[in-house]
Amino acid sequence: MLNILVGGFYGDEGKGKVASYLGLTDSPSYAVRTGSINAGHTVTLGGKSWKIRIIPSAFVNNKTKLALAPGALTTMEQLFYEIQTTNSEGRLIIDPHVGIITKKEIDDERNDENLMKTVGSTGQGVGYAEARRILRLLKLAKDYKELERYLGSVPDLIISELEKGNLVWVEGTQGTFLSLYHGEYPYVTSRNCTSSGVLSEIGVGPKYVNEILIVFKAYVTRVGNGYLEGELSEEEAARSGLLEVATVTGRKRRAAPFNVKLAKEAIRINSATQVAITKIDSLFKEAYKVREYEKLPLQARKWIEEIEAELKTPITLIGTGEDSMDMVDLRKERVGEA
Repeated sequence: MLNILVGGFYGDEGKGKVASYLGLTDSPSYAVRTGSINAGHTVTLGGKSWKIRIIPSAFVNNKTKLALAPGALTTMEQLFYEIQTTNSEGRLIIDPHVGIITKKEIDDERNDENLMKTVGSTGQGVGYAEARRILRLLKLAKDYKELERYLGSVPDLIISELEKGNLVWVEGTQGTFLSLYHGEYPYVTSRNCTSSGVLSEIGVGPKYVNEILIVFKAYVTRVGNGYLEGELSEEEAARSGLLEVATVTGRKRRAAPFNVKLAKEAIRINSATQVAITKIDSLFKEAYKVREYEKLPLQARKWIEEIEAELKTPITLIGTGEDSMDMVDLRKERVGEA
């Protein structure tokens, strides 16, 4: 079974937390990461936190093997740092086609006034690396001797796992409305980060897909420029407990209330079969760290049920705190899983 995790808004929906929870509870044989280092995922478990950009968040399950998809991009420095800090040595497979970002791409991007000031790029060199890949100039993982021991064909590996009937979770990055093709161009990222884009980055066809889990936060945040419907002032966001700081850039995230219209559109574009809602505890403080649906505050349950009725897609996971296991899991009741 191939299950895909995607972001429903502008990134920062809490995919890292959800992916780590799924790694721990579902124990997939492989967790695959797409995207690049301009998307930071925070994982917190048992009082320890990791801020990662390229290793799959399911690394917290030591039995799960990890893979970087052919469409992924990373720097060597970030890759080796994360291999060490996540204890991934010996269980990580890197496809030979993974792109390697160098100082040249980072410098060129940070000197690009349009990307840095107009678009609001994270300045990690990802856009320039993608452009050079298209121009057939980018160096790939197979070009680096120090990566030789990690290399393996990820499409072949994953398809073989699926043919054996094993479970594979794929972790997408950023969000639907940051997609190069489906977002508010030019205020977008340099890749297609919808479910179809995720599949193309892995090299696996849609016939293998079982579930597409789309992640929404209980409110909307956005880093960088571009329109944000219903945007709150920084003071309003802080007063409401919705002010956040981005993992990669350290910039304050712009915030707005949950957007049902955007969520519906994201579900359609991604063919989502399930919904995860994170940070419900930011709206309803008494929901903090609750792990059973019946123990959630009445107002929180009412809010969730109203959103679910609007979206017409089952809400199966509800995040209630920063720890990976702070989760209400309704998959068994609602879709017969877990």
